[in-house]
Amino acid sequence: MKIVAQVKLLPVSAHDADVLAATLRACNRAANAVSEVAFAKDLKRRDVLQDAVYHRVKADFDLGAQAAVRTVKKVCDAYAILKGNMKAGNLGSEGAKRRIRAESKPIVFRENAAQPYDDRILTWNLDRRTVSLWTVAGRIKHIPFVCPPEAMKLLASRRGESDLVMREGMFFLIATIDITEPPVSEPDGFLGVDLGIVNIATTSDGEIMAGRRLSRYRKRHRDLRAKLQKKRTKSAKRVLKRVRRREARHAANTNHIIAKQLVATAERTSRGIALEDLSGIRQRVTAKKDQRARLHSWAFAQLGAFVEYKARRTGVPVVHVDPRNTSRQCSKCRHTHRTNRVDQARFVCRSCGTVLHADHNGSRNIAHRGEAVWKRGAVNRPSTA
Repeated sequence: MKIVAQVKLLPVSAHDADVLAATLRACNRAANAVSEVAFAKDLKRRDVLQDAVYHRVKADFDLGAQAAVRTVKKVCDAYAILKGNMKAGNLGSEGAKRRIRAESKPIVFRENAAQPYDDRILTWNLDRRTVSLWTVAGRIKHIPFVCPPEAMKLLASRRGESDLVMREGMFFLIATIDITEPPVSEPDGFLGVDLGIVNIATTSDGEIMAGRRLSRYRKRHRDLRAKLQKKRTKSAKRVLKRVRRREARHAANTNHIIAKQLVATAERTSRGIALEDLSGIRQRVTAKKDQRARLHSWAFAQLGAFVEYKARRTGVPVVHVDPRNTSRQCSKCRHTHRTNRVDQARFVCRSCGTVLHADHNGSRNIAHRGEAVWKRGAVNRPSTA
């Protein structure tokens, strides 16, 4: 499986930082020129497009040979991803309108968008923790980098491309790591996980990861943004720029912690993980005006993705189940009725009288359905022996 490791570059001088920024600008301007040719002449295959633009890109934007090749490939990859998203219907809630807009003009790259590097124009020295990379002003050698110990271990098995990224004046390299994926173990039952907004995750063991703290953090940032946007002063805009990614980083960190905890619990108890398939829920659910911000900031897909990739690294199986009526069905007698869900937090079965926390009851139903899905798929599943 492929994962990424991120390192932060520490340019030794302001000149080096300026050169790195200029390199990104040149590469992305070149990418926009290549994108216009690809769109106008319908040249989406890499070999054909490269023959058409290679010499022009090198001459007009002062790119090296390999940088020009990587830029052409970046454009081809972007069109391939766009085509795949259109085919899968992943262009968002506006659907047809966004499809028309996407098809009616070439892809545009931001001036500081990521630029891919390969081993011909990027050299890693893990012992010294430095990199040497190509720029429009020539190769810059011995740029120091810092990263967590876990990332250093991953970099030892790095293969393929790395992306140069600029965020808020800082530079990062994001390296692709190809690690051996352990075989999926045969689970002894499933850990059901009910995802929600009030409680981010509730397990069938009864453990509740409350979302109160994250909700307060999001509300504080929403109020701060509204206050600063209302002022419309230069200082307010500077503060907005400084804090714009904090909420997303905090939410992602929270999801990482929860996902790690869920996978560790499943691995320790030799179980799989059962998650709800919540795709399209924002289109199906009608929220009140004061609840829309909470619904649309709910990062359930990100949490699910974190759980899946962490589970794959440990051999823990993950299945997705139909979420319908998991909150209305009794996990003990299977009686299903909408009045069983008394309120957000309480479940009382009208048939057998079982009383449970509503999310705990839902997670137990998800665990049952996870076992059923696993058993149904047993005939098509490769042997883990």
